[in-house]
Amino acid sequence: MARESAGLLLYRRRLDRIEVFLIHPGGPLWARKDEGAWSIPKGEFTDEDPLEAARREFHEETGFAATGRFEPLEPIKQAGGKIVHAWAVEGDCDADAVVSNTFTMEWPPRSGHRRTFPEVDRAAWFALPQARGKILKSQRPLLDQLETLL
Repeated sequence: MARESAGLLLYRRRLDRIEVFLIHPGGPLWARKDEGAWSIPKGEFTDEDPLEAARREFHEETGFAATGRFEPLEPIKQAGGKIVHAWAVEGDCDADAVVSNTFTMEWPPRSGHRRTFPEVDRAAWFALPQARGKILKSQRPLLDQLETLL
């Protein structure tokens, strides 16, 4: 069975455009990647309500609690086969104030040294056209669904 993740696509209205909130993965493997590397805040779940998992993951990865009307989007399949369940929700937060949980990995590889990194090293608001270039290619359909929804 495919692994599953749940996440939130937070959006806001600014002047005459829609902006979406995306996160950039932390750690050394993503440090020099920008275009096509950003994501919605999301994470894996197993025996949990997917929307509750999405809200929990949003909080763990950003430090913010998401509230509002959660609109379900059609699940997508990422390049690695993971199924992502997502909800669009209108809201706002300070991208510069993101506080993420951390993970530990051996770094540099085969060095025997374990280092701790933030799961998310930064977050930002992007207008939809710009977000299409920043977000992982397999998550672009979520932006299309949001645009249709609005």
